Amino acid sequence: MSEDKPHGMPQFGASGRKIVYDENGKPCRTCNTLLDFRSITNNATSKAAAGAAVVTATASVLATNVPSDCPPDVEELGRSTWTLLHSIAATYPEKPTDAQKDNLKTFMKSFSNLYPCFYCADDFREYMNKEKIQVTNRDEFGKWLCNAHNAVNVKIGKPVFDCQLWKERWKDGWKDGRCD
Repeated sequence: MSEDKPHGMPQFGASGRKIVYDENGKPCRTCNTLLDFRSITNNATSKAAAGAAVVTATASVLATNVPSDCPPDVEELGRSTWTLLHSIAATYPEKPTDAQKDNLKTFMKSFSNLYPCFYCADDFREYMNKEKIQVTNRDEFGKWLCNAHNAVNVKIGKPVFDCQLWKERWKDGWKDGRCD
């Protein structure tokens, strides 16, 4: 699959993000935000001129008018994915057996090969090749995963999370008691 822009197709979507195209030159539903997918496939409720900024209200309307039984866009898929992965880290043993370490490595490798957004999957595999997965114990895996998540956050313009707080966020709950 390719992220290359087919001739005559927009490079950026209504959100300002780069449009990811599949191997057939069509916008990838799973790799783009719903706002961008709708705008490029002419299914947006409000069309903007090519390259023009889209009013925030339009983005809000598009985001709230999504039936819950539609395929996930890249944002919903990402949120769900990180929730699953961080929850796995939170329940990973403090002293895993060799079999548990192998299972986690196998899972992460398989996961990165099966992830529905090919563009995201390629990026995650590259990260895993550069930053070897840490499976020694819960804390090491949790911090490795937090750093992986932060690498994605930087790429998409989101704030970086303080990885010293990963257990509070994903395992124990915040110290202020709001999760109790």
